[in-house]
Amino acid sequence: MIMKFEDLVKAAKDSRTPLHKVVSDWYMMNTGNDPKAAEETAKKLVREMLGSYHSRLDRPEKSLTGWVGDNDAKARSHVPEFLSPLVFSGVSIALSMSEHNASMGKIVACPTAGACGVVPGALLSLHLNRSIDLDILGNALLVSGAVGERIRRRASISGAMSGCQAEVGTATAMASVAIVYATHPEDYSALENAPALALKSLLGLVCDPVGGFVEIPCVKRNAFGVSIAFTAAELALAGIKSAIPFEEVADSLGRVGRRLPEELKETARGGIAITPTAKKMVADFLGGERVDNNA
Repeated sequence: MIMKFEDLVKAAKDSRTPLHKVVSDWYMMNTGNDPKAAEETAKKLVREMLGSYHSRLDRPEKSLTGWVGDNDAKARSHVPEFLSPLVFSGVSIALSMSEHNASMGKIVACPTAGACGVVPGALLSLHLNRSIDLDILGNALLVSGAVGERIRRRASISGAMSGCQAEVGTATAMASVAIVYATHPEDYSALENAPALALKSLLGLVCDPVGGFVEIPCVKRNAFGVSIAFTAAELALAGIKSAIPFEEVADSLGRVGRRLPEELKETARGGIAITPTAKKMVADFLGGERVDNNA
């Protein structure tokens, strides 16, 4: 059953039904599965996120290349000067989850492994700093899943298909609506506008992993995704609207992705992946073997 995200929000508003219930019913109509299963799965995934975060804290490891693995510890030991504790905590958690992924730890891909830090960064920060219950965050994750699914259907959530805008961009849009729903579940205007504002800010973002590893710049992009998600949620809650509706922004992501050259879609043959420094890093990792990313 085809329904725009805005239609889901309108259905919740008109029927005075919680949006996560509308989304779970939409899930049932699309899959035939019990809507309660979707709700329970979302709650389970939030707990998996928290468990993965604690695992990272208990046993931090560097990535295979050694390029990343201590950024999250540096962030945790830093007292933020400019960001609020809530937002900076989200940034720190995003780094932790992304580095956990890079070191082969267990993560929740939402929507992908490369963008696995953004949504957990937002949700777990709300839990740890605002004491928001995990079940409420599970409902928020379910709503954010509808945003991710609509982007998948209208465009792509794959960096190899549409660049990093499809991965971190989608995750940021998902996180923004999750933040709104976890804190202001009946602010329907903010629910519609937050993901549009978030996704617009990352249109055109390329996928250029150094050496093809999901490490540089991927890990730090997750951190920036969280800060953008909180910004989009704040603007939407302030009543600031996106001039372009969310679904049209998602369509734009698809068009931009189709126009991106192959070199900027996860091939490690463009962007920062072919800078002299990146080439040297890869060559050093491979033991001095010459690497030509332009080949």
